[in-house]
Amino acid sequence: MKKFNIRKVLDGLKEQASSSVSSGQSGAPENNLMHETLQSENFQLCKTVRHGFPYQPSSMAHDPVQKILAIGTQSGALRLFGRPGVECYCQHESGAAVISLQFLINEGALVSALADDSVHLWNLRQRRPAILHSLKFNRERITFVHLPFQSKWLYIGTEKGNIHIVNVESFTLSGYVIMWNKAIELSSKAHPGPVVHISDNPMDEGKLIIGYEAGIVVLWDLKSKKADYRYTYDEAIHSVAWHHEGKQFICSHSDGTLTIWNIKGQGKPFQTITPHGKQPKDGKKPEPCKPILKVEYKTTRLGDPFMILSGGLSYDTVGRRPCLTVMHGKSTAVLEMDYPIVDFLTLCETPYSNDFQEPYAVVVLLEKDLVVIDLAQNGYPIFENPYPLTIHESPVTCCEYFADCPVDLIPALYSVGSRQKRQGYSKKEWPISGGNWGLGTQSYPEIIITGHADGTVKFWDASAIMLQVLYKLKTAKVFEKSRNNKEDKQNTEIVDEDPFAIQIMAWCPESRMLCVAGVSANLIIYRFSRQEITTEVVQLLEVRLQYEVNDMESPPEGGGGGDRDLPTPGAASPSPQTTGPPTHPSTSSNSSDGVRDNVPCLKVRSTPLKQSSGYQVELVVQLVWVSGEPPQQITSLALNSSYGLIVFGNSNGLAVVDYLQKTVLLNLGTVELYGSNDPYQRQARSPRKTRQPAGGLCDINEGSASEDRCKSPTSDHRDNSFSRSRSSSVTSIDKEAREAITSFHFCETFARKGDSAITPCLYVGTSLGTVLAVALNLPPAGEQRLLQPVIVLPSGTLARLKGSILRMAFLDNTGTFLPPAFETWYEPNAAGADSEERDKARKRRPVSVSPSTSQELQESQYAVVCSEKQAKVIALPSQNCIFKHSITETSFVLRADVVQMNIGNCVACFCANGHIMTLSLPGLRPLLDVNYLPLTDMRIARTFCFTNLGQAMYLTSPTEIQRITYSQETCENLQEMLGELFTPVETPEAPNRGFFKGLFGGGATSLDREELFGETQAGKASRGLAQHIPGPQGLEGMKGAASGVVADLARARIALDERGQKLGELDERTAAMLASADSFGKHAHDMMLKCKDKKWYQF
Repeated sequence: MKKFNIRKVLDGLKEQASSSVSSGQSGAPENNLMHETLQSENFQLCKTVRHGFPYQPSSMAHDPVQKILAIGTQSGALRLFGRPGVECYCQHESGAAVISLQFLINEGALVSALADDSVHLWNLRQRRPAILHSLKFNRERITFVHLPFQSKWLYIGTEKGNIHIVNVESFTLSGYVIMWNKAIELSSKAHPGPVVHISDNPMDEGKLIIGYEAGIVVLWDLKSKKADYRYTYDEAIHSVAWHHEGKQFICSHSDGTLTIWNIKGQGKPFQTITPHGKQPKDGKKPEPCKPILKVEYKTTRLGDPFMILSGGLSYDTVGRRPCLTVMHGKSTAVLEMDYPIVDFLTLCETPYSNDFQEPYAVVVLLEKDLVVIDLAQNGYPIFENPYPLTIHESPVTCCEYFADCPVDLIPALYSVGSRQKRQGYSKKEWPISGGNWGLGTQSYPEIIITGHADGTVKFWDASAIMLQVLYKLKTAKVFEKSRNNKEDKQNTEIVDEDPFAIQIMAWCPESRMLCVAGVSANLIIYRFSRQEITTEVVQLLEVRLQYEVNDMESPPEGGGGGDRDLPTPGAASPSPQTTGPPTHPSTSSNSSDGVRDNVPCLKVRSTPLKQSSGYQVELVVQLVWVSGEPPQQITSLALNSSYGLIVFGNSNGLAVVDYLQKTVLLNLGTVELYGSNDPYQRQARSPRKTRQPAGGLCDINEGSASEDRCKSPTSDHRDNSFSRSRSSSVTSIDKEAREAITSFHFCETFARKGDSAITPCLYVGTSLGTVLAVALNLPPAGEQRLLQPVIVLPSGTLARLKGSILRMAFLDNTGTFLPPAFETWYEPNAAGADSEERDKARKRRPVSVSPSTSQELQESQYAVVCSEKQAKVIALPSQNCIFKHSITETSFVLRADVVQMNIGNCVACFCANGHIMTLSLPGLRPLLDVNYLPLTDMRIARTFCFTNLGQAMYLTSPTEIQRITYSQETCENLQEMLGELFTPVETPEAPNRGFFKGLFGGGATSLDREELFGETQAGKASRGLAQHIPGPQGLEGMKGAASGVVADLARARIALDERGQKLGELDERTAAMLASADSFGKHAHDMMLKCKDKKWYQF
């Protein structure tokens, strides 16, 4: 029987409904021209991988055998790191802070303790780790967790001072409890405080040391269930560490001291050290210092031990950065850190605590960085960090994502970026080297570009779900460093403390041209070159783009739904708003009445600029103050390398710049684009007396600064609540709002209704939902292009939609995506033979198609337009709307992109209500609609972007990038693409006790914890103390989940052991038979000698 598919039926109904929307429009016959290959089965949404530094880290653990690192955060996230490229992200459902992590060393499991007093066991033997068991404490707060190596019994210390013991295999509580009142002196009336440390004696598993916050340390005998020794100090304890021989331990205290104790000398400490205290000459106690939050005591076989500690600095070191102190023999090294220290771990050669530790590195977890220090080299250099943890080096202000880039692009960026690397790193290999890479099936290059608040732009290789920085560009080099004088302050007062912050980026991967728009109303155009150059004078254009706000009296008939064509206005005369040829920054600042005029927000440097290989400045464009009014920040930007043009717009209008001839071609207010056919009746207002602050990245809401200072370039047109319904109807628009330019698209299409030939065009989208066309008349390629002017003519309105226009794209008459024209990259600084190649390349570059060779009228195109509310498909050149779809009524679209999938094209949308949707092309049928991510802050809106082949990304926290896929194919292959954290590794052999230690004692003594903590002897735990929450599988399931290789190795090892055992038994039996045969032969010989001379009758 044929399987009934309800989804296909629904798709058919949606297709009919979508078609019926456009009934009555002249373009109905086009409905059947194209077959849509994409169906809802091709789409599925899932997270792929998270990159970046774990946001707000709180704890850390390391598996010394598997060589993997785990970091927990304050939001309940877990990040696991192996070798570069092997990363994993997990999340506790409760979202409570992770206060402690403990690996089951070389077992492929991890225990996490959370601030909500729950303990969880994670299975790391699968590519996506999962929780096996959970235990939720009801009466006591967890403060410390300890799991001895190769033990299945977990010690849990609480705020009340008690210690409970959990069986890790079954995740059940033992009846054995160490109560605080039994651990301390019976005569002591004061509570010792929470448990801050638990660990067993390295040489005697039956002795447990317990540290209480109030300054009491107890050596507890597990078998006799009593305290052997108690050690009291009058300062609070923060941490405790053993010497590997188990005869001494060290405590760190709140007054900046370290106390070393002999376990049998309980009266006073054997030694007291104040690492950073000034020692008075009269023998008094040194001045108190800041608390030493953690200390580790690690021994070496051939040298002095290491004492490593965080904190403990003198109180008079005001303003000094956080430090890690390494004490080795007589030397003390103080290593300054860029951020406060959260935790640190010493990496040692052995996992056994009763052997010489041989430390070789220290992993330091900072609030915003991860540092690994090499202890084996002089000067303690740091290792070069191979993980992509520097995304937040400066706050990210915008992102772009490009999939399926030219194959030579990543090697080119890596080549120039490798020259930027710092020197002085450790020469050793990165020590966290566990896990295995996944078998990725995605082979196409992917690049992520991030713009930052300090003006830097970073290029990242994002291929095969990895992330690696390729190249870093510093745009602030183009400008003079600001001096703290009054005039400079006045010039930059429209922005906050980050005047160089990147707001929008436009990049052409094929030509490698880059244009960035900054928050100070400036643009910089860059070319890519492999050769260093020195630019004597930075080319500069200054643009006056300022218009008075107008009132809009009444809406046009039909609101935003009209699609009528308007007559073309006359050609615009050269605007007086543009300055002359490229010069240094304008010197005119204030007019006679003190009003600032023709002043840019930033000053371009006047000294020669040395530009290393990579991206080099081609041109700087700056908007200037006009009659005391500051320039409005740039809201939209586009670049076309084939035409040699960039276009940018803001809430006042737009400007088209020819970066080849370094001239401004068009400078119009939004109203002037409409010509005499403006659909909105606007009335001129008198000049404003008080200047309003510029919008843009500075997020100001009713006079109070928001917590999220940076916001979307177009966010001045949106309500921060993200709940207000918006439309292009004037009744829903504030009277003070300007019609801003929100999007651009360069294309070769029909400039006007009924045109018979395609020409280079620029399509413009506005915040009121209007799409306008601008025709471009380009000179021929080569020398002519540099000498003859480009003619720019506004050509009228194409369509009007509800809400701001977000994205435009074009399809041919078969539904194939039409990318904008581009030129291929060439070396701009070539000389000699290379120069001839460059000239040939420039003559070959694809420019506009001349009307004589253009397509005929019947070879129509389709314009795809997406706004905050709707999507439309418009047939060209008839300009009939053939498909229309209402994306959302109650929310609005934040990001929309027309993307290419493996077998077709679609529109991908992300809404403010958290929905991610895809629509088919050209039919606009809904294919995917998932309520994925409610918008919680502007960072997500500012950084969310879709790209081709079903990939998308956004900044999930200030330090982390989350990548997702909406492709069914990628979701199915994701398991193979992810890396493996657990790999089969033999556990190192335990240290040899030696002959004399074995003979006279003194070696490590073991403890039968099973007998001591089991139910038979310890009894059952209190029923209401903790609640067990089983996971989907137990520990046996975890072991079964190991890969086939592990299972095969285990079976082979068992078979080998059995075979050896049987061979041993056979040897023993053979030896016994041989001895028996020898004995029989001896007895037979003796009998023969005895009976040799006897006669038969003597027997």
